[in-house]
Amino acid sequence: MLYSQLFGKTSKTQPSDDSVNARLLTQAGYISKQMAGVYNYLPLGLRVLNKIQNIIREEMNAVGGNEILMPTLTQEESYVTTGRDGMDILFRTEGEGGSKLVLNPTHEEIVTPLVQKYTFSYRDLPVAVYQIQNKYRNEARAKSGILRGREFNMKDMYSFHTSEEDVEKYYEKATKAYHKVYERLGIGDITLLTYASGGVFSRYSHEFQTLSEVGEDTIYVCEKCHIAVNKEIIDEQNQCPVCGNQDLIEKKAIEVGNIFKLRAKFSSAFKFNYRADDGKEYPVEMGCYGMGPSRIMGTLVEVFHDDKGIIWPESVAPHKVHLVSLGKEEETKIEAEKLYKKLLDNGVEVLYDDREASAGQKLGDADLIGLPYRIIVSKKTLAQNSVELKKRSEEKAELVEMEKIIKMIEK
Repeated sequence: MLYSQLFGKTSKTQPSDDSVNARLLTQAGYISKQMAGVYNYLPLGLRVLNKIQNIIREEMNAVGGNEILMPTLTQEESYVTTGRDGMDILFRTEGEGGSKLVLNPTHEEIVTPLVQKYTFSYRDLPVAVYQIQNKYRNEARAKSGILRGREFNMKDMYSFHTSEEDVEKYYEKATKAYHKVYERLGIGDITLLTYASGGVFSRYSHEFQTLSEVGEDTIYVCEKCHIAVNKEIIDEQNQCPVCGNQDLIEKKAIEVGNIFKLRAKFSSAFKFNYRADDGKEYPVEMGCYGMGPSRIMGTLVEVFHDDKGIIWPESVAPHKVHLVSLGKEEETKIEAEKLYKKLLDNGVEVLYDDREASAGQKLGDADLIGLPYRIIVSKKTLAQNSVELKKRSEEKAELVEMEKIIKMIEK
């Protein structure tokens, strides 16, 4: 990608947002604020979001998830059926003929009758379906950039089973899949399975919390088991639920996923039963598994940044290489363009800063945007038939011979 053709540029003006993720993502040209809790995703930001989504998609597919896409709009009647029509977060609107409609904050009311249409007996179960789609919640306090929005991107998966025991088996598979996602995102070592309130569904639900000083949640960590307990249930569960350790350490964290057993709450509301091999009908048992790609994107920025800008993990960076041409010499430009084409021909994602701009501006923007590798082509480097290579996560730069640069960044 040529920087000169990129829609959405960096800005010298730092936004006044209260969160690091909003400030850096806006200033670096990843997102643009529409209003409180609602953002546009610009080309760089959309590339990051798509990569996060694809990692999630691959791991959900690996545990038998079937990807579907459900509507964002539905009739309010579905929420009346489940008794959730009184939720304060619902965005309501009116359709043709005065029909009452809702923008979905989640999709239990849509997915349950959908799966019911295709389930006739125990032979059709278990099944799991998921989608990656925007959700809408009328948050009273939309804040923290893309960590808490009124419109946000979410992966929601729902599993359907003949028994609570079968839900438990799939629940364990989903838990492992979530850990794989966080490992691939580069936050596996600081993301903990956390016991939380199960609300009306069960005694406990489980959250995945990424340690961060800016997190809204307070968790109590068992360093022996690498799990935690949410503050909301710490009085009830004041010890590690796995090993019994009472020496738990208080930390701040950002929730990046949650899973819980719905039991038969929604299936019963829609009279969704299955016929067993004994000929009798029983309510379908359900599980729910949520993960927010946009929230994860904001979390990564909160965790991986310095005073110069963002430091993207390679797995989700919009491009792998930030190629910078310094100086006005024609030879430098020609060699930089050759390298740009060579990188592309070798399948390397590269953002080439081809602007007529100062060295300070180009290097400052490279740090702000935060791609994993920066390559500088200049008169000085070309004098040694080399380029300067620097990892964004490291301070030290090194000269690399031009013909060896591809191998160096493919390590």
